[in-house]
Amino acid sequence: MDLSRLTSSSRRLHLLVNPFAAAAAHSRRPISTDTSPITVETSAPFTAHNCDEPSRSVETTPQELVSFFRDMALMRRMEIAADSLYKGKMIRGFCHLYDGQEAVAVGMEAGITKKDCIITAYRDHCTFLGRGGTLLEVFAELMGRQGGCSKGKGGSMHFYKKESGFYGGHGIVGAQVPLGCGLAFAQKYLKDETVTFALYGDGAANQGQLFEALNISCLWQLPAILVCENNHYGMGTAEWRAAKSPAYYKRGDYAPGLKVDGMDALAVKQACKFAKEYALKNGPIILEMDTYRYHGHSMSDPGSTYRTRDEITGVRQVRDPIERIRKLLLGLDLASEKELKDMEKEVRKEVDEAISQAKESQLPDPSELFTNVYSKGYGVEAYGPDRKEVRSVLP
Repeated sequence: MDLSRLTSSSRRLHLLVNPFAAAAAHSRRPISTDTSPITVETSAPFTAHNCDEPSRSVETTPQELVSFFRDMALMRRMEIAADSLYKGKMIRGFCHLYDGQEAVAVGMEAGITKKDCIITAYRDHCTFLGRGGTLLEVFAELMGRQGGCSKGKGGSMHFYKKESGFYGGHGIVGAQVPLGCGLAFAQKYLKDETVTFALYGDGAANQGQLFEALNISCLWQLPAILVCENNHYGMGTAEWRAAKSPAYYKRGDYAPGLKVDGMDALAVKQACKFAKEYALKNGPIILEMDTYRYHGHSMSDPGSTYRTRDEITGVRQVRDPIERIRKLLLGLDLASEKELKDMEKEVRKEVDEAISQAKESQLPDPSELFTNVYSKGYGVEAYGPDRKEVRSVLP
């Protein structure tokens, strides 16, 4: 982000000419409550396909920038803690971590409302948290406890929060995209002026169902926004080895697209706001978020056999989304190093407390095996393996 492009709505010229005056002016603002508008330029330009590019100048506030920092630090700490819990065998099964990609979840929420819908793949912990989920619900679900967002029955890949417009993580590659387009169909039918963001990875970008869903969505001009979170590796396969055309924002052909720096929370915010306005008037648009995951594809993947450690370190040093916001806050004198470190300590404590509470949550009752599976009131009978003994009659 270009700090020299900082502006104020009332004193834009003065602050542009004298950046030291800008820093002095902002130093008098309370760290977390100031809502005075400022404008920051995105770290990289947008690249458009069959549509106009949104402005690189993003309006924000000191309060929002501080919230970006805290929210992404919380997500990062949560995922690192999940790594430790998995290695300690407190989390079993599949587990896909999001550290490195936090700017997508945080920036997207800043550009839309909770009335808009989000549906994603199995790397869903941070998206759930951004939609208003709690740390307790996250860790309880990861550990298969009743206090989890899916009552301990979904695990890492199946978080859900319908009341906040989050329709889940999905384990089948690409399967969430047609479902997301279905949500967009319902939104258009109800005329409620909301949109659906259907997220998928570069590994799912070649799925046939994605193109089928996009085709009918374009025919019907549905308010569907397809978001490719391109972290450059589909499992362990580099994008250039899997896709003849890795310019995913162009893959819609007749559908417009936009390439976004997915490591810049402000760029993501601007792109999502632009995409929502476009989709409500014209129908589907594709967003390609150029991002990067630090962990392997899942906890069973060391993440270093198909890429070098130097590559990972290089991204951390140059593009890390949290460090970008940290530098912005310090450069504008909106926070001190100590204040940000104290905030990170608070985040660590918050995560530790949530883990302790999640461990106290009970495992699901065996009867939960039958809930949300069969319709009630039909007297469905459950037999043993020999089909002779009726074990139970379901409600």
